[in-house]
Amino acid sequence: MSARHKARKRALDVLFEAEQRRLDPIGLLATRIAGGEPPVPEYAVTLVEGVVAHAERIDEALSTYAHGWTLDRMPAVDRIILRIATWELVHNDDVPDDVVINEAVTLAGELSTDESPAFVNGLLARLRSLKATLEV
Repeated sequence: MSARHKARKRALDVLFEAEQRRLDPIGLLATRIAGGEPPVPEYAVTLVEGVVAHAERIDEALSTYAHGWTLDRMPAVDRIILRIATWELVHNDDVPDDVVINEAVTLAGELSTDESPAFVNGLLARLRSLKATLEV
């Protein structure tokens, strides 16, 4: 498992816990960093901070292009995977778009429903095709 895959999974863990427990994700992130176990990779910090900073625009993009699906209707894990991947697609030019999508699909396959990988792949492919026009 690559370092970035572990970081994405750790960011997913923090964002999922914050959402489920209705906590501030940045505050929870600080608690997890201070706790040190399991460690929080720097890239996980970047992902959580990026998703939180752009949350409203990310959710707007996901809501707009997830035809027939509201954010509330999506499985929570899928929603968070999509938020992370959307931030990466739009704001991190260091990671190729194909890698971002592949990693998101892999996480969905590992952690969510049988239908989730196809859903995540389709929505992210659509966002990638619109990347130049997205204001996330």
